[in-house]
Order: sequence, then C-alpha cells, then structure tokens
Amino acid sequence: MRPPHPVRAALSLAVLLASGLGLATAPAQAAAPAAPASGARSLAPDTRFYVDPGSKAAQQALTDLKARDLQGALEMAQLASWPVAQWFNGTATPQETTDAMAALQAKAALARQVPVTVAYNVPGRDCSQYSAGGASNSTEYAAWIDALARGIGDRKTVVVLEPDGLALSPAFCGGTAAQQQDRLAEISGAVDRLEQQRGAIVYLDAGHSSWQNVGTQAQLLIDGGVARAQGFFLNVSNYQTDAALTRYGTLVSQCVWYLQNTPGATADSCANQYWPAADADAWYAERVPAGAKLPHFVIDSSRNGQGPWTPEPGKYTGDPQTWCNPPARGLGTRPTANTGRALLDAFLWIKVPGESDGSCTRGTAGPADPEYGSVDPIAGGWWPAQARSLADNAAPKLTFNTGLLPQH
Repeated sequence: MRPPHPVRAALSLAVLLASGLGLATAPAQAAAPAAPASGARSLAPDTRFYVDPGSKAAQQALTDLKARDLQGALEMAQLASWPVAQWFNGTATPQETTDAMAALQAKAALARQVPVTVAYNVPGRDCSQYSAGGASNSTEYAAWIDALARGIGDRKTVVVLEPDGLALSPAFCGGTAAQQQDRLAEISGAVDRLEQQRGAIVYLDAGHSSWQNVGTQAQLLIDGGVARAQGFFLNVSNYQTDAALTRYGTLVSQCVWYLQNTPGATADSCANQYWPAADADAWYAERVPAGAKLPHFVIDSSRNGQGPWTPEPGKYTGDPQTWCNPPARGLGTRPTANTGRALLDAFLWIKVPGESDGSCTRGTAGPADPEYGSVDPIAGGWWPAQARSLADNAAPKLTFNTGLLPQH
C-alpha cells in the first residue's frame, strides 16, 4: 500500500539524510571561503547550527525504511533533522584530528551553519569510569588541542570543552592535589590555545544544578580560565530541567563575578542553589552590579524533556544511577540561540540522543540493567530503542526542523 503524501515526503527526507546526499557530498574544496571573523565571540539569535546528514539517527532512519518500519523511519528522520554536537575524543592522531575538524568546517561552511563541537580528551577523563580514556599526559593533551584548533581555522565554532572536566575533576574522585592542579592547568591552557582562533566560542564545564554547590563550581570555572572564554555549559549527558539549569547558571555566573571582584571572598560565601530563591536573589542584588559583565552559558537539552528520573521508592538498595540511561526520558528544547535570556546563549543538543551512557546495573549484581532486562550498550554505543524512546517522549513533541535547508 502506498503511504500517504506526508509520510512519503518524510521517508524521502530520511533517505536523503541517511544516504548523505545533497550538501554533505560536495567535496571539501567546493565550500565557499569563510567570511572573515568579526571578532565577536557570541551567537546571534538567528544562528543556524550544523546538521550532519550522515548522523546515527539518519542512518537509523534508512535502516528502519529498509525494514519497512515507516513510523520508525519517520521518527528517526525527524530526529536527524536537528543539529547535534560533533564529538572529538582523541582516538585519532593529531593530523587526523586537524583533518577531521577541517572537513567538518568545510561542510558547515557550505551549509552556512555553525558547528557545535565537543573536545573530550583530557587526561583521566570521567575519573576513569564508564567513559575513561583521554590523553596520556598534559603534553600530549596540549598537542591534541593545538591540532583541534588548527582544524577550526577562522570559522565560527562552538567548542564545548571537556564535559565533566571541572565538575568531576580529580579533587572530587579521590585524586591528589597535584592531579587537580594538572587538570586546571590543562583546561586553562586549552582555553588559551582555542581562543587564538578568532571564531572559537569556548564554554567550560559547570556540571548541572543538582551537582556542585554554586560557589564550588564558580571557583572551578575561575581556576579553569573562564575569564578568557565565552562562558560555561550545563547538563551535558544529564536530565535536569531548563528552569533549574537557567537559575543555577545565573547564580554561578553572578558568583564568578563576585569572587573575581571582591577581595577576600571565598567560594562558600556565595548564595547557592539551596538557598530560598528570594534570599539568594537579594544577596546577589546587593553585591553584583546590574551592569556587571557576567560569563554566559549554554544548556544541553538533548534529553531533559521529561526532567530527571526518580526510581520507585525502595526499588534499589544500592546506587540507582539516576544519571545512567534512565527510562522514559525525552528530547527537550530544540537547539536554538534564540533563548530570550541575557546570559543563556543557546539550548544545544550536546550529548548525542540515542547514545548509551554505559552499562548500568543500579547497585545489583548485573550484568543486566534491571530497568531494561538486558545489558546496556557501552558508553557511546548507539541504542536504537533509546533513540526511539527519547523521540516518543519528546517535550515539546518532535517535529521536523523547518530551518534545515540552507539560506542564501
């Protein structure tokens, strides 16, 4: 039976995206030369972020289409029409890293879009847990950052610098004082190198609203070089709500200013996210001038449409790992730089929707995840069932990105 017209159109787009046709197949040398950077390290409200026509969601759309799963193909095509960050995780040589970034820049330039990239290769990343890895030492890491920066060139590029790099730095997982100082120096050095690229818009890790105390996180950002970057990012690979994150980000931003401009101030003096809102607002109103230049932030809304997961009371006696592949979550606010909030530069999909957080056992003997009755894919592994669940539970409801086609 021939599908109705809207479905046929959606499936055609699924094939277009998944096959990498159209813009993506143009050779790199065909890309129009990038316009000189203006020097402004900011995102205009009408910024169009890069959409990868060969994404995992696009490939899944084609797989579903071949299996005659028309609804699945439609849903994955819708997901694939939205911009998702491109991760660079140190698995390539420095030259390969430069080449891969340069290739991304060529595609984004041809589409007249701004790429969102993630630098994820700091030594000892993720406290050597599910996403363990990274460069073997500080020297190797600096060389890798240099390779990444060279690939960026002068193109405007969002750089999400080291998820968990500060909020989960060695001081918070049994590391030594020396390891903590190394981490801060590595992040700070990366900021300095990336900021040499005129179009780089660099954001540092600030965890999320249910993690570090505002003052603690603000001091980490200062020590990591946030004064020389655009700002910080929140909620990567997590599920906190937009409202909680926006408030937390605002408090952290104000605390950063307070600590940098108040002699003798310490991290524990800042009003934090656990204060009554009115009290915290009054505290900062008295100490941070209305016209103060504050660091900006972005929010990862790729999986927070349903907010954080709360397991049934008493279901788990050990750690339920609420951050790890929680069930029935949904895509959140669509990627946009038109946020309507002075300090919030953009909502972005940084964590790739449909990629696993790792093999979660929730305090049980495992190896199966009791929420799914099966073993979860490894961290970063593509999980079609999770991608579909995120799409099914999206808030707002998932639709096609009508800004997908290039503008001239």
